[in-house]
Amino acid sequence: MISKRAFRELSRILGPERVRTDKHALEHYGTDATKLTYTPDAVVFPGHIQEIADILLLANQERFPIVPRGAGSGKSGGALPVQGGIVLAMDRFDHILEIDESNLVAKVESGVITARLQEAVEKVGLFYPPDPASIHISTIGGNVAQCAGGLRAVKYGVTRDYVLGLTVVLPTGKIIKTGVQTAKGVVGYDLTRLITGSEGTLAVIVEIILRLIPKPASTKTMIAFFKNPSSTVQAVSEIIRSKIVPTALEFMDRACIECVRDEIGLPIPDRAGALLLIELDGDQTLTRRQSKTVHQICTNMGALDVQSASGSKKRDKLWEARRNVSPAVYRLRPDKVSEDVVVPRNRMADLVSFISTLSEKYGLPMPAYGHAGDGNIHVNMMLDKRNPEELKKADRAVRELFQKVLEMKGTLSGEHGIGITKAPYLGMEISHQARELMIRVKKAFDPNGILNPGKIFS
Repeated sequence: MISKRAFRELSRILGPERVRTDKHALEHYGTDATKLTYTPDAVVFPGHIQEIADILLLANQERFPIVPRGAGSGKSGGALPVQGGIVLAMDRFDHILEIDESNLVAKVESGVITARLQEAVEKVGLFYPPDPASIHISTIGGNVAQCAGGLRAVKYGVTRDYVLGLTVVLPTGKIIKTGVQTAKGVVGYDLTRLITGSEGTLAVIVEIILRLIPKPASTKTMIAFFKNPSSTVQAVSEIIRSKIVPTALEFMDRACIECVRDEIGLPIPDRAGALLLIELDGDQTLTRRQSKTVHQICTNMGALDVQSASGSKKRDKLWEARRNVSPAVYRLRPDKVSEDVVVPRNRMADLVSFISTLSEKYGLPMPAYGHAGDGNIHVNMMLDKRNPEELKKADRAVRELFQKVLEMKGTLSGEHGIGITKAPYLGMEISHQARELMIRVKKAFDPNGILNPGKIFS
C-alpha cells in the first residue's frame, strides 16, 4: 500500500487533478493487449521530466513500484502493474520536437504515436522505417522499450537500428542523456542500446533521437495465394535467394485469411491455404523489374494466383487487413496465447508444419501469421480461458513450441519482449550465468527495485 504521505507528495508534485485513483483510470491503465489485468494504486500523468524525477525519488524513499506505460499495446505484459504501485502514464509527452532534414534525424517525446511520426517525416520526403502492426496506437517510447520490429524489418531492421540517443530518468531519479545526435559515436559503453529493449526496467524513456532515411521513390504491393503454408514459406526463401530483399514479406495461413477475408477486398482462390503479402520499394525502374521477378518466382513455386495492388487505396486496404489479423482471430475463440517466435528462414517450412501438428495434438486452433521475410511467425493458441483443461493444453503447447524453436536455432521472442508472459521460459534460452549478469545490471540501475518490478526475471 502507498502511504497517505506519498499521495500528498504526488499531488504536490503534479497537482491533484493528475493523480487519479478512480475506477475507470485504474481499470484502463491496469491492462494491455494481453487482456490480463492488475490494479495499480494510482495512475499519474507527468508533463515534465523533472516531475518524473521527483516521482522516482519519492518512490525510492517510500519503496513503492513505478510502472512506465505508453499506449498499452504490448503483448507480453511489460506495462502491467503486477505488484501494484503507480502507473506512470506518458500520454502528455506527445510532441515531435524536431525534424532535422539536413542531418536526417528526428527528436521526439516518448508518447508520440508511431504513425504520427511516420506521416510527419514523409511530408518532408523522409522515412522512418520501423512499422509495427500497432503503429496507429503504439508510441515511440513503447517501441523503444520493447525494441519493436514490424512489417518492414526484413529490409530495414528494427527499432534499435534507428535509435541514436535517449534522454531518460534513471530509477534513482537522476536524469541522463545517452548516445549521440550524429551519424557516428563510440564514447563509453552503449547505454542507448542497453536501455532499448529493456522493457521499462532500467529507465523511464522521455526523449528519443531517431535516425531517418530518404523516402523511397516508388512502392509496389503484391499478394500471392498458395495451396498450403509450406509452399508459401518456401517461396519466401526463393525470393531472398534471388537477391531481392522486399520491404515486407508477410505470411498468413488459411485461418487468418478467413478472419480478414472481407477486409482483403480481392478475390481469394477456393483452394488457398496461405498467402504472402509482398512489398517492394526503391526507384520506379527497380521496383518494376523486381516485381516481375517476384511474380515469376511465386508462379514457379505453385502460386494459385498473384495480384498487384493497383492504387494506394487497394494497397492501404491490404495492409490494414494484415494489421487487423491479431484482433480478428478472436472470432475463433474468446481468448488467445500469442507467441512471436523466430527461426532461420530455411526452417520456416518445418515450423509451420510443426504448428499444424501441435494444433491437432491439443485440439486448439492455432492460426499463424507474421513476418516471413525474417522468420518471425506469430503463433496464436486460441482457447477459452474459462475452461481449465484448455488452459493446461495451451501451457503444454507453448513449452513444446519453444522447445522446437530452440532446436531449430531460433529464439522465443522476436519483438514482443519477455514481460511476464514469457518470464517462466527465459531459462530455456538464456543461461544461468547470463541471467545472473542481467540481474546485476538491473541492480546497478535500480538498487531498490522500484522500476517495473516483476518483469523479465520470474
